[in-house]
Amino acid sequence: MKFATAILFSASLVASAAAHGWVGTLTVGGKAYKGNKPVEETPKGAPSVVRQIANNLPVKDLTSNEIICGRDAKPAALSATAAAGDKILLDWNSAKPDGNWFHDVGPMLTYLASCGSASCAQFDATKAKWFKIAEQGQDATGKWAQAKLDDGTPASVTLPANLKPGNYLLRHELVALHTAQSPGGAEFYPSCSQITVTGSGTGAPAASELVTFPGAYKPATPGILVDVYNMRRKYQFPGPPVAAFVSGGAPPKATASAEDSTTTTAAATSSKRPTTTRAATTTTTRAATTTTTRAATTTTTRAAITTTTRAATTTSRVAATTSTHAAAPPSVSSAPPKTCKGKRSRRSRSRAVEDVPAAVEEIPAPFAEIPAGARRRHMHRVVPRSL
Repeated sequence: MKFATAILFSASLVASAAAHGWVGTLTVGGKAYKGNKPVEETPKGAPSVVRQIANNLPVKDLTSNEIICGRDAKPAALSATAAAGDKILLDWNSAKPDGNWFHDVGPMLTYLASCGSASCAQFDATKAKWFKIAEQGQDATGKWAQAKLDDGTPASVTLPANLKPGNYLLRHELVALHTAQSPGGAEFYPSCSQITVTGSGTGAPAASELVTFPGAYKPATPGILVDVYNMRRKYQFPGPPVAAFVSGGAPPKATASAEDSTTTTAAATSSKRPTTTRAATTTTTRAATTTTTRAATTTTTRAAITTTTRAATTTSRVAATTSTHAAAPPSVSSAPPKTCKGKRSRRSRSRAVEDVPAAVEEIPAPFAEIPAGARRRHMHRVVPRSL
C-alpha cells in the first residue's frame, strides 16, 4: 500500500512540473468564446470573455489576490450572454501534447459575483462578493471530476434557473490535491469569465452566503489539507455551501438568531412554572380550602355536608344536621315510646338539635381536619348528655 502511494505521489510531482492550465474555450447558448493562453505565451491576446492570466503556474498563497481569478488576471473586453438556467461548458487546456488538462485528483468549484449595474469589463475583482453555485468532487466509483477533464471532456456547470439578471463574474476553480497531504501542498487554478445573465428571475444569495477572496480559504481548511490517497470519510468541499436559492431553498439562519430563540424559549419555560402553580396554591387554598382543595381528596358526602353547613341559615342547618344524623348509629335516631314523657323528650331533643349546628360552627379550624366520621361520633356522644 505504501509502495503504491509512493508511486502515485511521484507521478503527481511529475504532473506538477509538466502541466498547468487555463480555460481555452467557454461555450454557452450555442456560442463558443475562445480564451487566450497566458500572457507569457500570448502577450497580445484577442478580445475574449475569459480574463487572461499571466502564466499557467498554480496559486498556493491563499492570502494573495491571485487566488481570485488567477495569476495577475486582467479584465476581459467582452461578456458572454447567458440565460438563467443555461449550461456553460469550460474547456480547460494545458501544456500537454494533447492539450487536455493533466491533473486528475481534486474537485471543481464554481462561484458567481455580481458586477453591479456596470459592465464587468471595468469591475475590480478584489471588491467582489462571491457565492457558490456548484461543487463537484468524486462520483460513485471514486473518480474525481478533474479526471474527466484529463479525458478531454469540458467541465459543465448550470446557471441557477431563478438567477436574477445582471452582469456577473463566473469563477471556475480547479483544486489539485495530489500533494495536499502537506500544508501548502494544494494547488489552485481559478479562472474568471464575464457573463451577462438574462431572464426574469429574482434569485439572489443571502448576505451570510457571500465570501471574499482572499479570505474564504485557510491553509488547514478541510478539503485543502487532506491526504486523498488515505481518506477515511467523504471528501469535504472547501468554502461556503452552495447558496440556498440555487436549489429553491431558504438561506440558513444566522447563529445569533438561533441563540436568541433558545434564550427566549428558556425564559418562557422557567417563568411558566411559578406563575401557574403558585397562583393556584395562593388563590384557592385559603379562600375555599374545604370546597376546592379537599373536595379533590375526600368523598362527595363530606363535601356536600360541609358546604351546606357553611352556607345555610338556621333552618337549613337543621336539615343538614338531620341528614347527617340519618347516617349516625341507631341509638340516636331510634323513636322514643309513644307517651307524654316521650313527647316531651322529642321536643327537648329537637331543641337540642337546633343548637347543634352552632356548636359545629364554633369548632376550631384544626378540628375540621379530623375525618367526618370521627366528628359525628363525638357529637352524638355529647348531645345526649346535654339533655
